[in-house]
Order: sequence, then C-alpha cells, then structure tokens
Amino acid sequence: MEFGYSLAGAFVGFLVGLTGVGGGSLMAPLLIILFGFSPAVAIGTDLWFACMTKAAGGLVHHRLGSANWKIVGRLALGSLPGAALTLIWLAVFHDGSLESGMLLKLLGAALLLTATLMLFKTQITRPLQRIRSRLEMAAGRLRRWQLILTLCGGAAVGSLVTLTSVGAGALVAVMLALIYPLRLSAKTIVGTDIIHAIPLTLVAALGHSWLGNVDAWLLGSLLLGSIPGIIIGSLATGKINDNIVRYALCAMLFVSGIKMLLS
Repeated sequence: MEFGYSLAGAFVGFLVGLTGVGGGSLMAPLLIILFGFSPAVAIGTDLWFACMTKAAGGLVHHRLGSANWKIVGRLALGSLPGAALTLIWLAVFHDGSLESGMLLKLLGAALLLTATLMLFKTQITRPLQRIRSRLEMAAGRLRRWQLILTLCGGAAVGSLVTLTSVGAGALVAVMLALIYPLRLSAKTIVGTDIIHAIPLTLVAALGHSWLGNVDAWLLGSLLLGSIPGIIIGSLATGKINDNIVRYALCAMLFVSGIKMLLS
C-alpha cells in the first residue's frame, strides 16, 4: 500500500461525493502524469476505483433521497449495452486496449470536453430553461423525446467511459440538465449521476479485468483513501460554494487534458 495513492484517492473521492464529478476525470490523469502508470492500466484500475467509490457515495445519496431512479434506469438501458459493445470491440480488434498514444489523445480530448461543459454549464442550460418555461410542449411528446435522448446519450457515455474512464460524471450531469431542465434540481442531478455510474463502471471495470488492464494493489491503495473521502464529500453537498469547486475542477481538467494531448 502506498500513502501517496491513498491520499490521491481521498482527494478524488471527496470531489466525487461533493459534485458527482472527478472519478475518471481526475484519477486516470493523476495515475498517468503523477505516478507514471500506462494509460491502459490507469483507465482499467480507475474504472474499479470509480465503481467502488461511487457505490459508497451512492448509498449516502440514496438515503438522502436525492436520486431519480426512473432516469437512472433510462440511462442504464443505453449505457450498459454501449459499454459491453465497446469492450467486445476492444477485445476483437485491439487486443484489449487501444495503443497508448491513441489513448492519451482520446483521454485528453475527453478531459477538455468535460472541463468545457462544466465551465459553461449554466450558459448552455439557461436558454433552454427559458424557452421551455415560455413554450409549453405537449406532455406526451416531451416525455418521448426525453426518453430517446436519454437512451442515446447513455449509450454514447457508456462507450466513452469504457474507453477513457471519463464521462460518467460531468457529461451525464450536463446531459441531464439539458434534457430535464425544470424537472431535476442540482442535488437530484448529482445523486442520479452517481448512482447511474455504479452499474456502468462495474460493467466497464469487469471488462477491463477480463482484458488484463487492472492493477489490484494500486486499486486497494486508492480505495483506502477514497471511501471516507466520498462519504465526507456527499455529506458536504450544498454546503460549499459550487462555483469555487467548479472553477478549480475545470482548471485541473484543462491542464490535465492539454498535458494528455501533448504527451
């Protein structure tokens, strides 16, 4: 067990509990840049880390009643098949993982996308909220489009998470804010996001274990810090200025993403 790994796990776990974001977005870059692990092992191990960490945070959010289980189910109907198909594609066509240079570029692009969506989330969702509040769409038609968009978005996220371990947090949070602008509060989005990430990262993590991309000792060290970290973060939701946390996260993601792209 390495104290540095556990400290990194506690830091990332706290951010995941607080915001629903940070698992794959921060842990995989930390493992690659700070600790020197290969991209494939960093991503595979990070998926197990995200699964177990978010399971602890999901329990807290479930007890707080902050998740929308209907939307969790819709997301999973798209994301789990997307993850499974991506794993099969990796096994059949790429011997279990993409080439390291390709993984770094893909991870960097995913980090920059995540950071951009987090930074401009309000600017993206506010116009949609304004339009919807003024134009009352037929309830049945609206529900139909929400279902289709949630399934398709879930499938895209499932594939991206399986390839990079990034996307189960920030991308889903922004997607939910866009598709359900008046139905979900910020607290409900975080709870729904975290609970949906549990089965998604479990499927992806099992697949990466099958493909040989997981370091069990590293995982144990990360979890030693992350479990208490995410519990504390989940209990602190809404008690810390969201803008400060969001700007700090965006800055870290931008730096990590640029580093990945230039590696």
